[in-house]
Amino acid sequence: MTRNAVFFAIMCLVWGLTFLPVKIASEHVPPIFLAAVRFWIAGALMLLWAGRDVFKVPAATRGRLLLTALLVNTGNYAFLFWGTAQAPSGLAAVVNLATIPVWSLLASRVIEGHSISGRRVLAIGLGAVGLSFLFATRLSAGASAATGNPLEIWGLASVAFGTLLYCVGAVLTRAIAPAMPTLTLAGWQTMIGAAGLTVISLVLEPVDVADLRALGTWPVWPSLLTLVVGGSLMGFTIYLRLLRDWGAFRAGLYAFVSPVIAVSAGIIVLSEPFGWAEGLGAFLMFGAAALALRSR
Repeated sequence: MTRNAVFFAIMCLVWGLTFLPVKIASEHVPPIFLAAVRFWIAGALMLLWAGRDVFKVPAATRGRLLLTALLVNTGNYAFLFWGTAQAPSGLAAVVNLATIPVWSLLASRVIEGHSISGRRVLAIGLGAVGLSFLFATRLSAGASAATGNPLEIWGLASVAFGTLLYCVGAVLTRAIAPAMPTLTLAGWQTMIGAAGLTVISLVLEPVDVADLRALGTWPVWPSLLTLVVGGSLMGFTIYLRLLRDWGAFRAGLYAFVSPVIAVSAGIIVLSEPFGWAEGLGAFLMFGAAALALRSR
């Protein structure tokens, strides 16, 4: 096995397992507050890692940097963390990771004017049908059909919408990415996103001193450590290496592996339900992701 193959396996593992600590830690602290703390830490570490490149942000890019940070980090993760707190973590992972290639196609079409071929139309259609199956049991048997939480269906919808915001922000980022070092861009996006998440948390969530203290207690601190080190630092670094060495298609194959890991972890650790409708929906969404990735 090559070194990059090992790195790919590690990336799939850590990204597949990041939904579990979000779910666990959100039972003890507000989810958007948790996201804000994660990105304050991760962003600071990224900017330290960037070193002397930290201020290499051309003035002409600062407006789009702010906008993309609010989309990729603030908007996306506010909806993603809140949604994962309400829904099964495995299904949240499927909705998030398997829809990224499909949402990216739509965002590229609207923003950059890229054409949508017949294969891409099929990918979008399969993704929509797959999502409908994931929502099927909740729509037919009540919003809390799987876990007893009446906000579950809204949680999955929140994850889907947050992922759309992420993809729009990622497409808009392409125009400014060549203008600055990658770590500088990612670090500032993360820090600005953390500031936005903090504002949203303070407005919408009942954050108090007890929540700050809870960050240092079990199981919140190991969950936060996993999110920062595994999800942000390790996963991000490996993905950049694979983009360089393998290209977008092969690096993007995590969209098929990581959700399977997330679903398995949710079933084993949290006894999350996963029926035939969810399985069929996931299968169709993986097919949509495959078509979307091949179309790039």
